[in-house]
Parts: sequence; structure tokens; C-alpha cells
Amino acid sequence: MARTFASDDRGGMDFGMFFELQLPRPWADDDEQRLFHNALEWAELGERAGIGYAWAQEHHFLEEYSHSSAPEVFLAAVSQRTKTMRIGHGVNLMPPQYNHPARVAERIATLDLVSGGRVEWGTGESSSRLELEAFHVDYVKKRALWAEALRECAKMLAANPYPGYSGEFFSMPARNIVPKPVQRPHPPMWVACTNRDTVKLAARLGLGALTFAFMNGEEAAFWVREYYDTFKAECRPIGRAVNPNIAMLAGVMVHRDEDVARQRGLAGQQFFKWALAYYFRFGTHTPGRSDLWREFSQAEPEPMAGIAAVGTPDQARAHIAELEAAGVDQVIFLQQAGDYEHDHVCESLELLGTEVLPEFSERNETRKKRKEEELAPYVEQALRHVPPLPDTAVEPVEAYPVLWERRGVNSQEWGAKRALDAAQLWRLNVGQGGK
Repeated sequence: MARTFASDDRGGMDFGMFFELQLPRPWADDDEQRLFHNALEWAELGERAGIGYAWAQEHHFLEEYSHSSAPEVFLAAVSQRTKTMRIGHGVNLMPPQYNHPARVAERIATLDLVSGGRVEWGTGESSSRLELEAFHVDYVKKRALWAEALRECAKMLAANPYPGYSGEFFSMPARNIVPKPVQRPHPPMWVACTNRDTVKLAARLGLGALTFAFMNGEEAAFWVREYYDTFKAECRPIGRAVNPNIAMLAGVMVHRDEDVARQRGLAGQQFFKWALAYYFRFGTHTPGRSDLWREFSQAEPEPMAGIAAVGTPDQARAHIAELEAAGVDQVIFLQQAGDYEHDHVCESLELLGTEVLPEFSERNETRKKRKEEELAPYVEQALRHVPPLPDTAVEPVEAYPVLWERRGVNSQEWGAKRALDAAQLWRLNVGQGGK
């Protein structure tokens, strides 16, 4: 039987931090501004603590649970406040109704340039009704939408020029996407995973698995084993490269006094789980009116996994060691959730950096080298299935006046028509309003 990369003799792992940007009610006018500026400070502290990845979600309209609706803007700011930290979309919503693939390619490449080649490109479909229906995304077709957009977007980043596409869910003519990223053919690609099926899908498509789920070491070991077994046997890349990695989430709030750590951190982690289920499973939400924090405070808390790092440095270290032994490549810390206070988050990150993470980081480079050596033949095998970019004839595109002249149309006529349309638009939308 082929050896699977999940054995505990390798040691070490990467660490990330997760920016869901939660903001429970009640809200003051400057709360969101304070939250974002605090989060930038957390990123700086995280880098100093030895955390190598910053992951920012993309969600829309999910009040209190996630105010991270423009992660490309936030991550650009993180890239300028840090020097080595990887800048991760966790995730970029790929259905074209959310983000046209060409716009995704442009933003990913630009972020890669301004960050000096530090982008990690996490992707996803979206799931909540509040988000899907607002953007007219069909729940049944959303995976197909994701796959088509992701495949073509990867081509856009690599091709010069992109030959164009006529598909089921979007079409566009041949264009050369600029700028191009630092990392070629494109930054490492990931996909959000919530269950075993999506973890195996990630492996089959050569994508890193962002498993935003809490689990113990035994569960993690099973998922890791299944991911790498599937990658080795079945990988057919959807992109132009592969990224065999699996990351898992861990709630964290560290203090030398266990009681203080739990008093500061437990409710916030429970709110994260509860609010996620509210939007995706059981809630009935009235936009701008529902008060999630109040409803959560009145609900009976449910038991949850993944919060063993809410405690002392020794307890956090033990939980991380479990995931290390399971072969997890990266632990992503949920360092802020619910009503966490800024100073408490900062103190927790500093303790992680001084008393928890160094021993794991010291052996991480050795682990990565061994992993690369073991996976090399499987990566080579997978890349054989990446088709070459087509070398197709590209039609020239004439400027409008050139086109009009060739068709025998007087450009002055078009100018006069535009002026007439503008006058009618003014009367319709402005003139009547002034009566």
C-alpha cells in the first residue's frame, strides 16, 4: 500500500489567521471602522507571532456574522502592513453573478503584484439564501457555475492572450488580461470544504482544501488521509498547476489562566458556530432588523469541537499537536469571534507567538521538504493532464469611430443621438424630481 502523507514523524505545520470580521449588535457609528483597523493590527501581530497566512472571507449581507464583503480591499491593506505573510482569499466567490471571471483575474493579479507575490487564491460557491438570491445565483447550479468560472479564470491569468470563451454560464471575446500575477501560471488555488465530498473534490481537482470546520485529531487524520489518497490516485487539475494542501480551523483565545481564557473566548466561538448555522441552516432573517447576538444570548449553547485552543498556552499547544500528528498542513486560527475585545485578541496573539508556535515552526521546513519529495511523482502525474493553452487566431478590435466609418455610419450622428438620450435621461430622472 502506498504511503500516505499524514504520518506524525514529519512534524511542523503552517499557521494562518481567519478574518471573518464579526460585529455583534448593538452598533455604534464608528464600530465598523474600528473593527477593520483593529483587524489590520491583528495581522501585524500575527506575522510577528509566526503566523504565515491571513485569510479573509467574502460574504454579503450576513449582518453580525461577517462584515467581510470586499476582501480584496482588506487584503490589499494587509499586504502593506506585513512583509512575509501570505495573503489569502478565503474565499473568493466564483459564480459570475458575484464576480465576473475577468474581474477576478484582474484583482488576483493586482493583489499578487502589490503584495510581492504572496497571494493564496481560495475559491468557493456560496451557500446562504440571503447571498445567492440577491445576486440571482441558482442554488442547484452553483457548483457548475463555480467550476466553469474557476477553470476559465485560471486560463485568463496564464494565457497571453486569453482566447475567449462561450460557455453555459458566461461568455466573453478574446482579450488579454492585464496585469499578470507575479506567481506563474497563477497563485496557489484552494477551495472551501465543509464535508468529505468537497475535500475529495478538492483533491481530484488539484486544489488546496480549506476545511473551515472544527475537528479533533482523529477526525482530522481521516480527512487528511482521504485527501492525499485521492490526490495521488485521481487528480485532474482544474487550474494550470496543483496545490496539494489541507488546512483546518481552530478557535483560539489564549491566557495563562484557563478560567480567564474561557471567560474571554468561549462565547465568541459558540456565536461563530451558532451564527453560521443561523444563516445557512435554521434562521429566519429580517435584513436590518434581526438581532443575532440577542437571539444567540437567549439560545441554549451547543457543544462544539475545535475549541481546545481556548485555554492556556499548554492547552493550545496540545490541540495544535493533535492536528500536527494528523498531518494537517495548516491550522487557521479563528482569533476573533463574537464580542472579543481588541486587547484580548492582541494579548492572545502575543502569547501564541512567544509560548506556543515556535516549536512547530522550527520543524516545519523539514516537513515541507519531505512532503515535496514524496508528492513529486504524483504532482508530475497530475500535471500531465493539464491541456496546453490554445494558440488561436485573435480578431482585432476596432475603436468605435473606426467601426462606424467602415460601416458607413457618421460618428457625428452617434454623438447627436447620445446627446438626445442624455437630455431625455436628465428630464426623466432629474427634471421631474425638481417639480
